[in-house]
Amino acid sequence: MFPALETHLKQTIPDPYEDFMYRHLQYYGYFKAQRGSLPNSATHQHVRKNNPQYLLHGSLGGKDDLIPDTLQKEKLLWPTSLSSAVHRQIEAINRDSHMLSLPHLRSRQLLYDELDEVNPRLREPQELFSILSTKRPLLAPRWPIECEVIKENIHHIEWAPPQPEYFYQPKGNEKVPEIVGEKKGTVVYQLDSVPTEGSYFTSSRVGGKQGIIKELAVTLQGPEDNTLLFESRFESGNLQKAVRVDTYEYELTLRTDLYTNKHTQWFYFRVQNTRKDATYRFTIVNLLKPKSLYTVGMKPLLYSQMDANTRNIGWRREGNEIKYYKNNTDDGQQPFYCLTWTIQFPYDQDTCFFAHFYPYTYTDLQCYLLSVANNPIQSQFCKLQTLCRSLAGNTVYLLTITNPSQTPQEAAAKKAVVLSARVHPGESNGSWVMKGFLDFILSNSPDAQLLRDIFVFKVLPMLNPDGVIVGNYRCSLAGRDLNRHYKTILKESFPCIWYTRNMIKRLLEEREVLLYCDFHGHSRKNNTFLYGCNNNNRKYWLHERVFPLMLSKNAPDKFSFHSCNFKVQKCKEGTGRVVMWRMGILNSYTMESTFGGSTLGSKRDTHFTIEDLKSLGYHVCDTLLDFCDPDQTKFTQCLAELKELLRQEIHKKFHELGQDVDLEESWSDISLSDIESSTSGSDSSLSDGLPVHLANIADELTQKKKMFKKKKKKSLQTRKQRNEQYQKKNLMWKLKLTEDTSEFASTLQKHPAFFKNSENSSFLPMRNENPRLNEQENIKTGGDIDTTNLNRRDKDTSLDPSMATLILPKNKGRMQVLHLIYCI
Repeated sequence: MFPALETHLKQTIPDPYEDFMYRHLQYYGYFKAQRGSLPNSATHQHVRKNNPQYLLHGSLGGKDDLIPDTLQKEKLLWPTSLSSAVHRQIEAINRDSHMLSLPHLRSRQLLYDELDEVNPRLREPQELFSILSTKRPLLAPRWPIECEVIKENIHHIEWAPPQPEYFYQPKGNEKVPEIVGEKKGTVVYQLDSVPTEGSYFTSSRVGGKQGIIKELAVTLQGPEDNTLLFESRFESGNLQKAVRVDTYEYELTLRTDLYTNKHTQWFYFRVQNTRKDATYRFTIVNLLKPKSLYTVGMKPLLYSQMDANTRNIGWRREGNEIKYYKNNTDDGQQPFYCLTWTIQFPYDQDTCFFAHFYPYTYTDLQCYLLSVANNPIQSQFCKLQTLCRSLAGNTVYLLTITNPSQTPQEAAAKKAVVLSARVHPGESNGSWVMKGFLDFILSNSPDAQLLRDIFVFKVLPMLNPDGVIVGNYRCSLAGRDLNRHYKTILKESFPCIWYTRNMIKRLLEEREVLLYCDFHGHSRKNNTFLYGCNNNNRKYWLHERVFPLMLSKNAPDKFSFHSCNFKVQKCKEGTGRVVMWRMGILNSYTMESTFGGSTLGSKRDTHFTIEDLKSLGYHVCDTLLDFCDPDQTKFTQCLAELKELLRQEIHKKFHELGQDVDLEESWSDISLSDIESSTSGSDSSLSDGLPVHLANIADELTQKKKMFKKKKKKSLQTRKQRNEQYQKKNLMWKLKLTEDTSEFASTLQKHPAFFKNSENSSFLPMRNENPRLNEQENIKTGGDIDTTNLNRRDKDTSLDPSMATLILPKNKGRMQVLHLIYCI
């Protein structure tokens, strides 16, 4: 019991049996002492009169008011001839029932009947995810306390355009507007108190910043005022400032990832008070990437609320005069790039949204998981768990998907597949691919049932919910790219990654993990492709490339195998795919889905839709079946094709260098890393290292870990090791008895066979195969001999037991003599 509570109980509540005896004797006139002479009597009287737990429900007063419960009342009617053991048992029951009734100790896990009787029943276990219950609303997202959040719920419908949405074809005469800023324009929207670099996350709450939500949009002067009203203070929204530079022209500044000054790429905002017949121009002025898919025809996304309500039309690609160019305003800082486009809104007085890509929010995920949890069929083979809580306290979900096994042996034989998404919050592509995968694997399709029969799927649909909620592009609230910190030791600062790595580590101890894949988005290359890791084991040479090649055959109009890369760069050592690969997962990948579209097959020069991305999730399942087909024909064919492709690539490389090479015999010994180019075309961000306040913590943890390793002694685990230790101690004791080196010389003359075999000697200490352990043994025994030199002698030469008692003296002079004699 807690000391404070125990003290409180002693001060307020006497022993129930003692109190009962007082009332019992007083009732029959046998007790004449003053009530105050009993300990705590006055206090107890006060507690009893003010605590309804002491009164029977429905009592009208009288002496029954003094009886704590029904069992205590019944005791008054029992004969006094009961044995002392029975009395003690009754007292124990009374004491327990009395304690249970106390408000301090009363548990909410216990159910009482109408009369508050003893023997309470346990309450049914609460649902593991109360937020996924139809009985309660969804748990609202938690925001940093600096962030203002509007109260409106933003919802978009899913919609697939009936016709392909083709890339924009540049005409060459696109206008490059001059950036004038707020000096010549009018600020119509600007966020206040946005956390930037130098500050760091402290706490969060539902709804973000307390107080009245400010009206950031300008006030319209009347119905003729055509100023657009901007807003982005909603889930996944991102817009820092809007400046009106002309009647229908606006310059936009994106907010950087919170607690950084970087990563302006993702945008998602709302405009109101539109005019149908006007041509508007929007220019984002602070993008950071020198290259973008907007230079090769990618269009922004537009969503009209009126279209959604009246025609059931959702997100669609819109825009003309699209241009991506360098910002000419050079302030000596990092260079910025601009994206400009023109557009005509479909309706007057409409509410519209712009986005870099199809948004998929944390609330969208919770609604989807709620439907799964409430589905009586899907919930049988899809179990939801909390992997951990994020830095802001949002739930990171873990789904375990598999059909129930008939026997423990069948369950243990299943291999595992691990899939994750949204470690980079602005890459909503990953969520749509993940949704397509979940839609299929949770369906009643025969292929889905087969996959659930033979695999255990561990699915992490949103690894960085905090970043998704606040509208970050790449970072968590720690201000760092989580996909560079999979080796972190800072559990509290990077909980999502720390718990993911350790979950997979435990999974590897239980069963083989056949495949790991993390779903991402790519802003500079079209199509979909995989990044993997070259395997140096010749037994599995090129095996890591089979799954990507199969996937390219199953989705030839979306997936490009030639865009895949398998080189492990030093700057990618902290990524999920490399860390999982080093943990022992051969097929470890990052799937990159473009923000743009396809340049392949029937979908050439068209944007990806939501349905295209969801279909990739299905193709992952289909390819998994091909990859694990007991008939290895497809696997063998792909492996042969890969060898031929590699042969051609090697020829091409040597031809570029102006060299000839004979590949008939030794071509398979060439390092694949030397042949393959780097993944510099990826959307990689170099690790900035840890923030100062986290770096200090990491250093302290590292030092403590080193000190712990130094202090920790290696325990003797086997009987053999214990015997060796005993023999060494025995030898040390014998050494102390040896004082004269002349005895050693005479002994050598008498026993010329000292250096012959003495394998049968049970006293000779055995050498450990590990040289480090040998060194430790020498240190423990105080020996000064270079035993590594002894070990280099012929295997057939060893020391006689009597000789062994003389070779470990601490006297250095004696040691020199011994060494000279030994070398003779």
